[in-house]
Amino acid sequence: MSTTGCEQEREQQRLLLIDCFRSRLVAIIQVDPVLDLITFMQEADKEEIRAMKLQKGNQAAVNLLLTKITRKPPAVGWFGEFVTALMEGGCSHAVEYIRFDGDTGISPSLEAQNDLEVKLIEVLSPTLIDKLKPFEISVHCFTSGILSQDDVENILSETKQNGNRAGARTLLSRVIMKSPGWFSKFLGVLQNTGHGDLANLLTGNNSLSKTEESAEESKNVTDEQPPNEIQNNVDNAKPDMLAVEKNEQPPEDLYSSPTTAEENCEHNRQSDESSILSGISDLDLSTNTESVHDIAETSICNSNDSQLENGSSGVSGDENAYSDSDEESKAKGRQSPVPEIHLRDYQQEVAAPALEGKNLIICLPTGSGKTRVAVYITRHHLDKMKLQGKTGKVVVLVNKVPLVDQHFRKEFNPYLKDKYSVSKISGDTQLKISFPQVVRENDIIICTAQILENQLAEANESDADNLEISDFSLIIIDECHHTQKEGVYKSIMTRYIEQKLNNKKGIAQVSLPQILGLTASPGVGGAKNRKNAESHIIQICANLDAYKIMTVKDHYTQLKEQVKDPVKKMEIAEERKVDPFGGQIKEMMMEIHTYLGRNPTSDFGTQSYEQWIVQKEKSGAKEENRKLRVCAEHLRKYNDALMINDTIRMIDAYNYLTDFYQDEKRKKVMDDDEDIPKSKLDDTDRFLISLFNEQQEKLQTLAGKTEYENGKLTKLRTTILQEFSRKRNSRGIIFTKTRQNAHALHEWIEENEKFKEFEIKAHYLTGAGSNSQFKHMTQNEQKEVLIKFRNGDINLLIATTVAEEGLDIKECNFVIRYGLVTNEIAMVQIEERQWQNIMEHRMKKRRNLAKRIKSDPSKVTFHCNTCSKLACSGKDIQVIENMHHVNVTDEFKDLYGQRENKALQEKCLDYQTNQEIYCKNCGRPWGTMMVHRGVNLPCLSIKNFVVFIDEKNFEKHTYKKWSEVPFKLPKFDYIKYVESPR
Repeated sequence: MSTTGCEQEREQQRLLLIDCFRSRLVAIIQVDPVLDLITFMQEADKEEIRAMKLQKGNQAAVNLLLTKITRKPPAVGWFGEFVTALMEGGCSHAVEYIRFDGDTGISPSLEAQNDLEVKLIEVLSPTLIDKLKPFEISVHCFTSGILSQDDVENILSETKQNGNRAGARTLLSRVIMKSPGWFSKFLGVLQNTGHGDLANLLTGNNSLSKTEESAEESKNVTDEQPPNEIQNNVDNAKPDMLAVEKNEQPPEDLYSSPTTAEENCEHNRQSDESSILSGISDLDLSTNTESVHDIAETSICNSNDSQLENGSSGVSGDENAYSDSDEESKAKGRQSPVPEIHLRDYQQEVAAPALEGKNLIICLPTGSGKTRVAVYITRHHLDKMKLQGKTGKVVVLVNKVPLVDQHFRKEFNPYLKDKYSVSKISGDTQLKISFPQVVRENDIIICTAQILENQLAEANESDADNLEISDFSLIIIDECHHTQKEGVYKSIMTRYIEQKLNNKKGIAQVSLPQILGLTASPGVGGAKNRKNAESHIIQICANLDAYKIMTVKDHYTQLKEQVKDPVKKMEIAEERKVDPFGGQIKEMMMEIHTYLGRNPTSDFGTQSYEQWIVQKEKSGAKEENRKLRVCAEHLRKYNDALMINDTIRMIDAYNYLTDFYQDEKRKKVMDDDEDIPKSKLDDTDRFLISLFNEQQEKLQTLAGKTEYENGKLTKLRTTILQEFSRKRNSRGIIFTKTRQNAHALHEWIEENEKFKEFEIKAHYLTGAGSNSQFKHMTQNEQKEVLIKFRNGDINLLIATTVAEEGLDIKECNFVIRYGLVTNEIAMVQIEERQWQNIMEHRMKKRRNLAKRIKSDPSKVTFHCNTCSKLACSGKDIQVIENMHHVNVTDEFKDLYGQRENKALQEKCLDYQTNQEIYCKNCGRPWGTMMVHRGVNLPCLSIKNFVVFIDEKNFEKHTYKKWSEVPFKLPKFDYIKYVESPR
């Protein structure tokens, strides 16, 4: 027989095998990934197959695919391509049926066994679907070789869209399609993911005795910590706790006190270990699973102590690890301006793996000198690179602007400037210099993580000024526990891990930097038992690609001597028995609800009510229901007043409402622009303003009745006076939740003569966010206050929790957390988790890309959040430095007015702003007027607009941040703007 004849015969045999085993193939092929890899079929046929899947399901689509292959003359080379598509599409099992090598690759006995295993899964699927955790199990199945990447992506997508049961159903349907042998691997996955009971069910070994079950249940109960009542009722949490933390030594940390009596008992039991994770041995994630249990157990015990450092504590000072030695005085006495770096034994212990070039997390309590360890590792790393004839490049990432200057001034520059160039860059200088240029010209760069992320996100292969992860040889991530959250740290590390996994798969070989994470506490992510705590810890390690968490083991005694535990005390203040002022506010809120025709779903004065009313405010904006939107805005202010009343004084809550209504009148009634009608009030505005005017005098009278005053303030007053009377030159910090609380507490202290007798000099310290009623502090103002605190000109700071991060104050000897439910800090990681992260990241990118593709900015319009007036189109907006969204059209000038805003102060960036822009039609704020390189530009705040997308469906959306919008806006073209005629 000729060669051609043989080939034709083989072709017929292959087609015959497909027809013969059609039922088998239909049951085990996933059509989508296979179709994506087929090129021998016409696109019209492929679309018909995809349509069939949407209409009748996967099996009908596979049947149509096979029909088209066998009924039409196949293209040359179709079989090899089809086999490849099946293999790479996760359907390798199907290949065994259509290969012609004398006989099929699957024996009848093996096939029969596989059929039984598939039937078993189908029979038990109701039980399995109820109990399986599809996210975790699918990733383990992927690493075990059962599922393909496409399988996992589909399972994760189905789970996110329709819940765990739908995800579990998809998981099982994919698993049973795989090659024989999947069953035993699947049993192993179930065992490894804590589903041993399901594995026993599938194997018939369901003989777990009642005694064993009871013991297991008892163990789970024992593992759980005493319930946190405030945390359990966080939606309705009312600050009723005054936690006072005292430390006779200069503290390097702020420790959160337990928030219930039960937690206080647990805290006392662990008092000897409250400032460090002393029970943690070295956590080697590749071999030592027991140490995972150790760290989780200890973290749960200490989670209420919340060891926050630098970025999360409010009080920092790693350099104080040397304050009890002669090293600093010796360094000052040297002729050389650069001090030597001397590490203590415990610091050498945690640094050892990093000196070998390994990725790890260093977990040390505040005050133990972990930043100094990072400096030592940096020097060693750069020295080693130089010896190897390579160029090292180190970037130190921080999450708060003040930490940039702190690390540069106190640590990296003083100790490394003799051999290496150190530079810092943050929001202060971001617009003035090129970040890639700074990277090229320096050995060590200290910057906020957002600046690096902006550069990586803007990367363009054709841009010579491009910056990539591979440009660095060492990345140090300060406060690395934040990598657990969806944020800039995680975004940067996702890029790193994606490249690492591509390297592993051979897609591209790119050198990657060493990773060093620094944190004071892992935390447990809210876990109440050891298993969940372990999962949280492993996740952070996966996010940071760290193979170890280094804590002190061999030199623990030395560490304990260095880091002194603070003395802690908790005071519980009694609730008001009678609150007529709060009662009056609630009556006014009910009147607004009656006018609106909607009943509240939560108690007034709670966080859950605030969440509900915020949603109503958004709904009103989207629906162009001005009555709902404006009433919701006013109800939110009344709810704020109730929360202020519960925490501070009645008069502070009264002043808060008075300021709001005065501002409303200023915006809508007393406008100075002659082109605008003097009143922009409609019936809803008149009702709301009249309601307050009618009750204002009564509210003011009730606010002045001292017999109804807040008992929490009495406790706070006593505590402050005790601290200043016990120790001469005391210095302390009061942390509170909101900016208005900080201002109100400062005013309360200033007005209290007793505080003056003790020479208490107080000042507030708040964050930099904008607020219409309370002015923010610029970075320069914050620095000035902190300098005065260090010098003793101020001895009591009242700070918001936002301002906690970045404080570096060693002179403080007591800390008060007033009305706070403190947050936990988190920590840890592994390859299955990394794959899951990457897949979720890819799916999110695909969704965002799809949105951006379908949303043409020219078809997007922006409407005033209050009156729905058309403001501009997306084509009118350009972006300055990836953050400021400005309208560049002359027509826009006719739609807005300008006015002073007491909350806006000068900025220390490359622009200034002190004017607010507002809607001429209704007075709603739209943003600010900024000056960029000598050009006046209206800068829009997205939260003040309703965005109309897709003119066909007319979708309406509200966004908090510009980063959420589903379309890409062009960069601001400065040259074109200034040269265009106006």
